[in-house]
Amino acid sequence: MSEKHRQEKAEKEEKEEEKEEKSWEEKWRRDPLNVATWAVILAWGGVVLILENQGAGPRMWEEEGWAAFFAGAGALLLASALLRLLVPALRGRLMGGVILGLIFLAIGLGGLIGWGSWIWGVVLIVIAVVILLGGITRRRRTQ
Repeated sequence: MSEKHRQEKAEKEEKEEEKEEKSWEEKWRRDPLNVATWAVILAWGGVVLILENQGAGPRMWEEEGWAAFFAGAGALLLASALLRLLVPALRGRLMGGVILGLIFLAIGLGGLIGWGSWIWGVVLIVIAVVILLGGITRRRRTQ
């Protein structure tokens, strides 16, 4: 292998490493809502686990801490997506957050309420509608 080829390969690897080494500050500047949402979700998980361990949570949470966590996380992700829609400065990709929020909400509500198959049926229909609307609105924006 020639010296020039080795140097080009080293430069390419260095550029790839720089892309991977993004600091928290850079991620925060790029999408503060996403970082804040996930921080709140983690804090919510901590609160749910502490309340469940102390027996201080609502009665329906007894032995259902994970379901409460997922229901809350889903609600937070959906609230984040709604905020993205309402505030132009925060606009960005939101379909992934909506879909993940709906899935988390279905997991949580299925565990808390016990309507597993009914909730999953509704969630799958809503996800299909979200995907279709996303495709329709994307086409209109590009035309």
